[in-house]
Amino acid sequence: MKTSLAYSLQRLGTDYIDLYQPARLDPGVPIEETIGAIGEMIDAGYVRYVGLSEMGADTIRRAAAVRPVTGLQIEYSLVSRGIEDRILPTVRELGIGVTAYGVLSRGLLNPATARPGGPGDGRGRFPRFRGENLERNLALVSALDAVAAQRGVTAAQLAFAWVCSRGSDIVPLIGTKRRDRLAEAIAGVELELKPDDLAAIEAAVPVGAVAGDRYDKHQMAALDSER
Repeated sequence: MKTSLAYSLQRLGTDYIDLYQPARLDPGVPIEETIGAIGEMIDAGYVRYVGLSEMGADTIRRAAAVRPVTGLQIEYSLVSRGIEDRILPTVRELGIGVTAYGVLSRGLLNPATARPGGPGDGRGRFPRFRGENLERNLALVSALDAVAAQRGVTAAQLAFAWVCSRGSDIVPLIGTKRRDRLAEAIAGVELELKPDDLAAIEAAVPVGAVAGDRYDKHQMAALDSER
């Protein structure tokens, strides 16, 4: 951990890092040791805050018992709602903010990008983008798009607005290579949804309606957040 930090500081050309978070749980190292190492780097002035990524409720509690945890980065969207049962209540109890990635579920919730584009599109390896799963999920996207059209916005904007509506402690991560899609996402973040809007969105994309896991079986088994 300390070696990785040293390389990060060198590459970034900075003396400290605001938020330092392991990308995944190392199954061979107790989380207490990892957070303890980050804590030593905080004491030395190289790091300001501890973050976690894709970790489950029990691991989060163990980490927070060593050092205060500031943020959790985890996938959260209309079709990836697994954090709502245990993880979200846990981080809220502990005062930990959430950075939500995968808000568009790798483009699935945007009708313009929902269907993989061919051999060069790596999304075909994910269960949600294959065969019957994809066809069932495209029906959800179509329903969400219809709700968006009635409100004069895009399905992607509704997806971002929905995540923002889940609480001020949740910040959606916007990832794109195009300025027009960045502007579209920002407009969605600023969109305020009314109760009728939320009800229509939930009806279009009900909890548990998505077909297929977000990763293949091997990757899912490796995610602490999915245990």
